[in-house]
Amino acid sequence: MRLFPRLRFRNKLNMGMSAILIVMALLLLPMVGYMSANSLVEESKMRGSSLATSLAVRAVDPILARDFLRLKNMVDEQSRVEDIVYAFVQDKSGHVMAHTFQRRFPVDLLTANGLAEDGKLHIQLLEDGSRRMYDFAVPVQVSDGQLGVVRIGLSTARINRSVQHQITLMAGLFAGALIIATSIGTYFARRVTVRLGLLRAHAEEMLTGNLNIQSSPAGGVHCWERRNCELTECPAHGETRRRCWYIAGTMCPDCDNESNFQCRLQSCRVCSVYRQNAGDEIQDLAETFDVMAVSLKTHINELRSADRSLRDQQRLMRTILDMTPDRVSLMDATMRYQACNKGFADSVGVSIAEVVGKTDFDLFYEGEAEERHMAARDILQSGRRIDTQIQIKGEGSQRWFHVVCVPVLDADGRIDGLLRTDRDISDIKGYENQLIQAQKMESLGLLAGGVAHEINTPLGIILGYSQLLQEDVDAGGQMYDDLVIIEKQTKVCKKIVADLLGFSRQTDSAKREMCFNNSVLEAVSLVRHTFKLDKVNILTEMDDRYPIIYGDPEKLKQVWINLLTNARDAMGVDGGTILIRTKLDTPAGIVSVWVADCGVGISKDKLKNIFDPFYSTKAVGQGTGLGLSVSFGIIEDHDGEIVTMSPLPEGFGFPECDGACGPGTVFEINLPLDHQSRDGSTEA
Repeated sequence: MRLFPRLRFRNKLNMGMSAILIVMALLLLPMVGYMSANSLVEESKMRGSSLATSLAVRAVDPILARDFLRLKNMVDEQSRVEDIVYAFVQDKSGHVMAHTFQRRFPVDLLTANGLAEDGKLHIQLLEDGSRRMYDFAVPVQVSDGQLGVVRIGLSTARINRSVQHQITLMAGLFAGALIIATSIGTYFARRVTVRLGLLRAHAEEMLTGNLNIQSSPAGGVHCWERRNCELTECPAHGETRRRCWYIAGTMCPDCDNESNFQCRLQSCRVCSVYRQNAGDEIQDLAETFDVMAVSLKTHINELRSADRSLRDQQRLMRTILDMTPDRVSLMDATMRYQACNKGFADSVGVSIAEVVGKTDFDLFYEGEAEERHMAARDILQSGRRIDTQIQIKGEGSQRWFHVVCVPVLDADGRIDGLLRTDRDISDIKGYENQLIQAQKMESLGLLAGGVAHEINTPLGIILGYSQLLQEDVDAGGQMYDDLVIIEKQTKVCKKIVADLLGFSRQTDSAKREMCFNNSVLEAVSLVRHTFKLDKVNILTEMDDRYPIIYGDPEKLKQVWINLLTNARDAMGVDGGTILIRTKLDTPAGIVSVWVADCGVGISKDKLKNIFDPFYSTKAVGQGTGLGLSVSFGIIEDHDGEIVTMSPLPEGFGFPECDGACGPGTVFEINLPLDHQSRDGSTEA
């Protein structure tokens, strides 16, 4: 059953034509044989009738004359005629007067046939076992009546041979016609199948992506050539792969571009260009293939261009999303993640591909997942966006996030998903806290400046009277010792008041050109002897270029003394080493000083608070907590910066410590070589 569909079209065409000819032969040959046989039988009957009638007419005289010899000769003449089996003559009594049999006369033959009832010719088909023959009985008549009967037997062998010959000839003719028709059909089938094969090959090429092939012949005259058209803006002008009737929007005045393709084709049938170039159905199919290839190529190019544009946009969008520090995620209506950016994937510790299909409970801890899940469910139910700030506590840290979550709507306006953005605002919160702290410090500075001014005069009076009273009492007495204590504590109070005034920056500043190294060395010379008593050695590595800056020598000296004092206090009773290093960076326009010690260091949680007023790492009663605050204000007033590092950074080059060596601390101060005055001018 599968053999015929798998045959080639050419073989099917040949088989169909052969089958038609064979069926026609099988139907026509019996009919032709039957008609030929009837025709020959009738012809033989007429021939036998003529022979018998002729013999009956000639036998009248011999019968009347009783001339049996002459009658015998007439009968023998009939036996020499082809297909005559026998001939004999009977008288009116039925006796045989002459016959052609060599042996005895068959008696049964006398009654096998006779005259018709009307006494005329009668034909009877006889068979003797080996052959068949027609027997003709003709009366021998004269005017007086019937003289006898002439009988002739005509064999049917010749008739059969003629019929067989005609059937064979007809079969040969049909066979020849079959061969000729098959040959012609094979030729035309080959021509057709070759063109169909080309179409199939072109279709396969199109399937492989080759759309530059042309199935139809490129010959013919194009419309813009035949009509000498100069409408270069017409889409058919210069087109060689498509006929004009396959192109929409042509500008030919005879074209009906408003109708569909079939109506346009009907109007094109009267066009001379169409009549000259139109072909058969296979050519139409080939041209349709070409039009389809051109259309597919155009659409594919448009799709590729759109795909490249879409990919570029996706790549740009992915780059933007991945570069943003915000955590962006997209969920569907079932609260499963469909997409995210790199920041979100990194925050949950998985890749972007692994996030897709997950829920909040798969990516976050139970508490945070429950909070995100409930917020998403509320948005899906209400359709309202969320814009809030949340705090997430982690292991040893806490982070602040600004969360914006909005519903995503489909084409029908239904909520199809959620888009959530988590922005880390921990630094902003830190800046807010710093701003609040700065405002507090500003208020505290104003308060401290006002209080210091108010109590500075009473403290001076107390100090003056205590010193006067010491002159009026005896030294070594209880009263004298009490006055000494009052004087000492009053000086401590004045020191605190002075620090408060420095912290509030309400003291006068006298800036001028000064040598940076000399300012540092002067402070070192003031404390070196005292520090040696505490087993603290001071080493200096000064830049030999003697940088000049614009500043207040007294205030900077106060900064150096504060830093040296803190460095000494950071070391124990065994003492240690303090290193002071200066360096001039001319290209950067700054001069730097490092004050490093080998003391106990400062923990990380305290580093961020050491410049706050009244904050001290020393024991109670050993510091006011204003030294570093005042130093920070002085350096800031000089447009510089102060940085603290603890422990000492690697490669700092600190010398071997004489006492117990701890992690150490280093203060780095950077001051500009040029000073920006308040009026905007630069003073060197």
